[in-house]
Amino acid sequence: MIDVHACLVRGSVFLAGETIECIITFSNKGQSRNETLAWASAQVHCQCSVSDSKVKLPTPKSIQQDATGFPIDSVTSFTPNRGEMDLCLHHGEKGICVVSTTPKILVCDLMLAPGESKTYKYYETIPQDAPPSYKGQSVKYSYKVAIGTQRVSSPTRLLRVPFRVLVLYGLGDTFFMDPDDDYDTDNPFLEGERKPNSLLDQAVQVLTTITSRKSANTYNITNSRGTVARFCIFKSAYKLGEDIIATFDFSNCPVPCIQYSVTLQSEELITEECRRRPNQGVCISSYSKHQEFSVHVSKSHMILPIPLHITPSFITDIVCLKWRLRFEFVTSKEPLPEQVIPADQSESATWQGPQNIGVETMVWNLPIKIMPTNPLHATSVSLLRAVTTMSV
Repeated sequence: MIDVHACLVRGSVFLAGETIECIITFSNKGQSRNETLAWASAQVHCQCSVSDSKVKLPTPKSIQQDATGFPIDSVTSFTPNRGEMDLCLHHGEKGICVVSTTPKILVCDLMLAPGESKTYKYYETIPQDAPPSYKGQSVKYSYKVAIGTQRVSSPTRLLRVPFRVLVLYGLGDTFFMDPDDDYDTDNPFLEGERKPNSLLDQAVQVLTTITSRKSANTYNITNSRGTVARFCIFKSAYKLGEDIIATFDFSNCPVPCIQYSVTLQSEELITEECRRRPNQGVCISSYSKHQEFSVHVSKSHMILPIPLHITPSFITDIVCLKWRLRFEFVTSKEPLPEQVIPADQSESATWQGPQNIGVETMVWNLPIKIMPTNPLHATSVSLLRAVTTMSV
């Protein structure tokens, strides 16, 4: 019996364009005889599975496919994503492999004595134009490091290590790569040659540059009877894990606001050529929510956290994901009775609200931009296991 142990060195979250390092150990746990492994290879692939009732996958005419939907030219003796296809079909979904790196041979004819172990390192760069990891209502993109092994006279076995990919668009722009940029994180007091920043350092610099720009935007929220509130938000681009902070001003507004709520929502839109139905709408998913009563309140504020596990805005040939803030204002149809404040400070008074009040609900959507965060921060809350073991 040979145990195969795979471990992603840095965790389970990476940026597109980064290099994955995976340590793979083969161990003979037996105590009586030598064990031989015929071969072992590794490969990174991304499987796109879709809801068959909502999405039809495009099939390029220039690529011939086999019976399972894979390009004939890419079919080899080691195709780790075939197991993913079988799983999708079992759950009534259809999918394709959208990213597949060239398999790399780790070892051939490996003989292990009882109790002996051999360790190998596998490196692979995630394509810069790869889609991000995403699990939506209609589309799912999932990444895995697939390790194929085979003992002599035994079937092939696959060990899969899942991981998450974040995509930061514009990472290669020269504007952010300029060494004279004010946001450069290099220490100017260190002597010697300036070393080029790693891809992760560049990404953190880009994210800091974009999400630190504050420019207060104020909106007058009105209905047919007048102004309900004035809303002020301090920026429009946020990182995963940040808080969205904004203020409401209800003073000098003729329309009384009884209650308001703000919800962070995603909009999943299937591209026109991939829709099953021409009139197919947008899939909405809600996440964090802030809700407060605002009767006789002149000013209020909200703090809405952005979860670390969600997927930032992105677009592919199949799906487009956007983010928005959905506001719901419950307003009174008639003016509310004023609270009488005693002239003498030694006296007190209690305001009794009306038993019945006519209200109406007003809805407003504000688009926002959500960007990735440092993968090391996202790893801390990831549910994906960076370590996997199997026996062959």
